[in-house]
Amino acid sequence: MYELHFAVPMAGAVLCTLNSRLDSAMVSVLLAHSEAKILFVDHGLLEIARGAFDHLAKTNTKPPILVLISEGDDDPSPTSIVPYEYESFLETGHIEFEIKRPKSEWDPISVNYTSGTTSRPKGVVYSHRGAYLNTIATLFLHGMQSMPVYLWTVPMFHCNGWCLTWGVAAQGGTNICMKNVSPSKIFENIALHNVTHMGGAPTVLNMIVNSSVTEQKRISSKVVICTGGSPPPPQILLKMEELGFSVTHLYGLTETYGPGTYCVLKPEWESLPPEEQSKLKARQGTQHLGLQDVDILDPVTMEKVPADGKTMGEVMFRGNTVMSGYFKDSKATEEAFKGGWFHSGDLAVKHPDGYIEVKDRLKDIIISGGENISTIQVETVLYSHPAVLEAAVVARPDNHWGQTPCAFVKLKEGFDIDAQELILFCRGHLPHYMAPKTVIFEELPRTSTGKIQKYILREKAKALGSLS
Repeated sequence: MYELHFAVPMAGAVLCTLNSRLDSAMVSVLLAHSEAKILFVDHGLLEIARGAFDHLAKTNTKPPILVLISEGDDDPSPTSIVPYEYESFLETGHIEFEIKRPKSEWDPISVNYTSGTTSRPKGVVYSHRGAYLNTIATLFLHGMQSMPVYLWTVPMFHCNGWCLTWGVAAQGGTNICMKNVSPSKIFENIALHNVTHMGGAPTVLNMIVNSSVTEQKRISSKVVICTGGSPPPPQILLKMEELGFSVTHLYGLTETYGPGTYCVLKPEWESLPPEEQSKLKARQGTQHLGLQDVDILDPVTMEKVPADGKTMGEVMFRGNTVMSGYFKDSKATEEAFKGGWFHSGDLAVKHPDGYIEVKDRLKDIIISGGENISTIQVETVLYSHPAVLEAAVVARPDNHWGQTPCAFVKLKEGFDIDAQELILFCRGHLPHYMAPKTVIFEELPRTSTGKIQKYILREKAKALGSLS
């Protein structure tokens, strides 16, 4: 996939990196929607591809040409379904081939499908210009000097690896790739290759800080890790620092080429207690140098909200590193850019220093007795309990209050606490109306990119009915 991030655009084609965790049915939908002409498939995913081709055959859709990326000598020989093997296919190329450069810097370089937690994924179109600018900005965000060693825990199918597929190469870096992500493999690779930088969602950070002592290895020099994808609990940031990582918090969406803002650490924060520093580092911060503007606006009036750290509005972006639009969906594109800004769907406040802090997704906010409750704020408190490994909070319908917070929790191994204990813990750290009224212990459902599927939890909470 790393090689193809260069080869495909150089051939004048458009990249479309598909999530390796999707099933055959979804792969067939995306192949049909993207009108892909060639499909490169890792040998471990060949059966998924074959299943997708079967789905396409049922709708009389012409499948793309399949190129198998094999490993070893045991892989199948070319057949009618698998006509090409990757390395053999490359040998048919011409060394004197001239790069097909884009006619305009606004030409598409890639289509990235959103994770589609609630509906069919949308195809987000990136331009050569946007990818170039975001690549440079992301290098600055990571503080990446020449010849870095980058450990890939961010999937390359996710926003083209936050544009670092191109960025690491630009800096003459070394890429360390893992087929499966686990804490032991992360620590092993850091020690073996002297890793300088890595990135990962808070899920990965959570995995690292909750790993066993036997899995952890001493880190001889600071590893810069950038995290984004969902707001990181401050407790996890603090524990990562204690393990020897230097954490930078990024924020963005597929539609902003990945990172759009970053939380710049201020010198005056260093004199604060570690817990207070972690809370400030968990903010989404300010826009990076490749983005024209990010602000918090009232989505109805499109007026800026006051920078008082209290008034909520929607996070909106504009600039060159915002998508060109949704592929073959002009209606959704118009809706997303209403009023000249890209609407993120995230609710946030702006602090007096100009830093933004995301409070919730528009669809996740809980309104109880007329009061807005930030699920992120409640989840942060839950994560601070020593027994909690993962937590997600959604609205449960209530005949009296309208809605009340309902927490879904996964406990750490070896811990056993009841719902009432957690509710009382939250009441001790939050205004009482914000504390969960219901706690359910279970495995949390996730998307193929590791995000918690709150829409499934919302349906479960809805099915519980009213408490009062």
